[in-house]
Amino acid sequence: MPSSPSFWNKRRVLVTGHTGFKGSWLSLGLQMLGAEVVGYALAPPTQPNHFVVADVGRGMTSLLGDIRNADALSAVFTRYRPEVVFHLAAQALVLPAYEDPATTYSTNVMGTVNLLEAVRRHPGVRAVLVVTSDKCYADGAATRPCREDDRLGGNDPYSSSKACAELVCAAYRASYFADGTAGEPPTALATARAGNAIGGGDWSANRLIPDALRAFSENRPLAVRHPAAVRPWQHVLDALAGYLVLAEGLYARGGKLADAWNFGPAEAAKHSVADVLQELVRLWGGAAAWTTDETPSRHEADVLRLDATKAIGQLGWRPRWSLDEALAMTVEWSRAYVQGHAMAVVSRQQIACHGLASTSPIQIAPVSLQ
Repeated sequence: MPSSPSFWNKRRVLVTGHTGFKGSWLSLGLQMLGAEVVGYALAPPTQPNHFVVADVGRGMTSLLGDIRNADALSAVFTRYRPEVVFHLAAQALVLPAYEDPATTYSTNVMGTVNLLEAVRRHPGVRAVLVVTSDKCYADGAATRPCREDDRLGGNDPYSSSKACAELVCAAYRASYFADGTAGEPPTALATARAGNAIGGGDWSANRLIPDALRAFSENRPLAVRHPAAVRPWQHVLDALAGYLVLAEGLYARGGKLADAWNFGPAEAAKHSVADVLQELVRLWGGAAAWTTDETPSRHEADVLRLDATKAIGQLGWRPRWSLDEALAMTVEWSRAYVQGHAMAVVSRQQIACHGLASTSPIQIAPVSLQ
């Protein structure tokens, strides 16, 4: 189910975390759909980064600020009066959360509280989507994929912080957003739990795909901690397509969709880290290789899988790209960057190819990677 330009055109949208990997791709897609996008985030977390190399800031209002600063965030709502809010600002990595759990909790939990406080104090926000994580579930998914009504939890600070954010949203939804204020319809609040997003423009440390592509480009093998680990891999645009369709539904149908939603690959997909690396090595070619790192490391779940039946059945969403297609698009983007292509054009081409904003009036000349 593609996003509707007629809905998004001139729609006032706030994206927190717009300078990050997911946030920058979402902001670019919203621009192609004609939305009036305002972003609020810290400076890009890596150098280089997709936000800068794809020139995402050119088509939006980009504001630098900390989600933990409640007053600054509230001022953004007062000035720009968003109708739809996507909350992606977060400390998004497992290993840094082990090193600095306090910052992880203050950002992921209290940052979410600050966002929802701003929403409830500024009438006019019709739809809010808070992005959490597939890691918010308490129990493993070795026997079956996790469903939205499974128990929340987490054995590490990052996972726990995302489960806490889910609980915060559930409490605010029941306490403040069930009924509208005088003359205003109620605000519809949902959460999104997506799988491991991959795609071009991710330079994060301690993430499999960026680490692998860095190693391959430097002609050295990648040392991998958990090659047998299974994750719900999906292209970032598949997850974002789900977010957009859900946000449209929240705006139109309100509380009927105000709930938690999984967005993941097809249920049959049970791909391990080794499976991903095998395909990456094939796509990259040359001397690309990987080895197993036997050094003791922090605990990470062996298996994570998501059941996206609810989103498929009720939203009409489904993943468009298989893992092989997602990896091919990721490598294509990375090669284009290395070859010096205009990445603003390449990123828009991939968004159009996916169909997330395929009906955009923007005309994009094709880029040859030969």
